[in-house]
This record gives sequence, C-alpha cells and structure tokens, in this order.
Amino acid sequence: MIDYSKILNSAVTEIKPSGIRKFFDIAATMDNVISLGVGEPDFQTPWQIRKEGINSLQSGKTKYTSNSGLNELREEISRYMKRKYSVEYCPKDEILITVGGSEAIDGCIRATVNPGDEVIIPQPSYVCYEPITRLVGGIPVIIETKAENDFKITPDELRKAITDKTKVLILPYPCNPTGAIMEKRDLQAIAEVLKDTNILVLSDEIYSELTFGSCHVSMASIEGMWERTITVNGFSKSFSMTGWRMGFACGPKEILSQMTKIHQFAIMCAPTTSQYAAIEALRHCDDEVGRMVKEYNMRRRLMVNGFNEIGLECREPKGAFYAFPSIKCTGMTSEEFCEKLLYSKNVAVVPGTAFGDSGEGFFRASYCYSTEHIKEAIKRIGEFLEELKNKS
Repeated sequence: MIDYSKILNSAVTEIKPSGIRKFFDIAATMDNVISLGVGEPDFQTPWQIRKEGINSLQSGKTKYTSNSGLNELREEISRYMKRKYSVEYCPKDEILITVGGSEAIDGCIRATVNPGDEVIIPQPSYVCYEPITRLVGGIPVIIETKAENDFKITPDELRKAITDKTKVLILPYPCNPTGAIMEKRDLQAIAEVLKDTNILVLSDEIYSELTFGSCHVSMASIEGMWERTITVNGFSKSFSMTGWRMGFACGPKEILSQMTKIHQFAIMCAPTTSQYAAIEALRHCDDEVGRMVKEYNMRRRLMVNGFNEIGLECREPKGAFYAFPSIKCTGMTSEEFCEKLLYSKNVAVVPGTAFGDSGEGFFRASYCYSTEHIKEAIKRIGEFLEELKNKS
C-alpha cells in the first residue's frame, strides 16, 4: 500500500479547505434553501460581451495568444486604468492578462515572496491570501481590522506589524467580506508609513467598480506608490463575467516580467475567447456596469436596513456586494449561528471566521440576489432571532 502522507506536499495538506464551501455543500442537500452566500453577480454577462465572444469563435479566433495576452486587450486596459483611476501603464510590459484575479494574486506572491519573508494581511479578508503565502514558505502576519474603524487598516496597526522581514502588504479593498473601502486620505496615511521601506503592496482591486457614495481610488495613484504597487483587477465582479475567468495585473515591468514567467509555464495564456469578450466590455459597457451598480446599491440599502431593524448591528458597507452584520448579541459563535440558521430556517450565510479569526461574531451576506430573495431571507433570520430570545 502506498503511504500518501509521505507523497503529498505537507504545505498543501496542512492548509484547511475554504470555510465558505462547507455551508454551500450542506445547503445543496436541502430543499427550499435561500442562500445569501455566493459572491457572484446574479446578472447575466451583458449581451454585447457574450456576442463578441461568440463572434470570436465563429471567426476562428481559437489559437493561443501571447503569454501576456492580446496586445489589443492590454491597450484597452491601459486606457481603462488611466480614465478610471488616473494610473498609467505601458501595455507592452506593465500589464499581464491572467486567468481571473486569483491567478494574478498567486503570481504576485510567488514572484516576490521567499521562504521566511513576511506578508501582512488585513483580516477579515478574502480566503486565498494566507494559504498562498504559506504555500511559498512565506509567513502570514495578520492585522485584525476592527468594526469601530469600519474594518480599515490603520497606519498604527501597519507600523506595529512591520519588521525587517516584511516583504509584502496586501490591501484587499473594496473588501470581501466586510464591504470596507479605503478612501484617498486612508491610502495616503498608509503610503506615509511605507515610503522609506522596501515593502511591496499587492492591491486587490477586483471590486473597484462597486463602490457607493465615493469613487474608488487606486493605491498606485497615490504619490510615491506606483513603483511599489502591483494592482490586481479583473472582469468577474464589475462586468458579471465570473465564468469567463478574466483578470489582470498591472505594475512595474521588473515584477511583471517575473510574474509572466510563472504564467508562461503554469498557464500559457488566458482563454482567447474571453480576451476578445473583455475588449468589448472595456470599450462599450460602462452603462451596463452603471446599471448593475445602481441595482446593487438599492439592494445594499435594503439588506443593511433589514439587518439593523431585526436587531443585528450592521455597519454600512461602502464597496463590493456584501454586508457583514454582527451576531454578538446572540452569544453564539459565527459557525454555530450559521449552522443553526441553516437547519432551522433554511437560510445559508457564511460565518465570519471563514475570512479569518477576527471574523468571529459576524457573518457575511451577499446582496447578489433579487429584492424578494433578500426580503424573505431577512424575514426568516428575524424569526430565528425571535425564537432564540424566547428560549433564553
């Protein structure tokens, strides 16, 4: 018999599976479940984008592209970043097309982090940063962001986390799961801490189009930050193109060239059909994005008001499409609350601890759903809370 424990990579086997999936798997076995768990737009990819993908197939555009991606797409991304976020990148060697934003994150960490290097990760945040860091032998240094600071990383918290081993700071804003954003003054304060260091910033801006009340500011646009920032973005959230798997990274060519080598050997190139569709998205779909953002904003207000009305304190999320209400009033752990809610009321949400230990006492709810869906879910959660009160 083969002893698989002696074959498998210990760095992989020691990583816990995503905490998000557990509740999806349970919900899949149940009837009449209302889910607020999936971080995926419920809108169809706009028709003109789909049409361009179809046209590319019909015209036989099915070959490999260059490793970095179609030059035409990189030129469009360069124009997009300049007009949207006032940041300039050379299409030739400062932009890389990736298979979703996730590949760009992985490539950036692998290209820059050596074993023993420290990577500062604010949490609660997206689930991939910490395991990818561990896979390359890096050391995650967690900053537990706080509700009273609207889940923003503060200059003092960053300053205390920096050591002579710090290599990368991850800035995951707008933030999944908290909906937090970093405004220009917040980023400037972080830049002031970093200015005399050799620390790189991985700025995950996949939700950059999804902000409410203020426009997104890219970290690379802050004075002195362009040369030390890798910006990760993509098409999944803003353009409702999750299944197309289209992302990109922008940054100094010295770093992008190394990321491209990893991409070259691991991936070859991003899907050709998706690249042609992405060109159309950037050229002609601003209005479609605006329409989706307007609908998300209406759902956002509905969800936040609904949670607060049933007694769950919920700070206003100003970006992405998630709310992060507190369940500390129940005395339950996040996992216990979400499991009992699922089995008793057939409502699926994600425990805050899926996004780091500092998510304890919260859960994530997505508003990528119809208003009827959201209203019914909040009604059931309200009933669940009443039943808890009556039992106490």
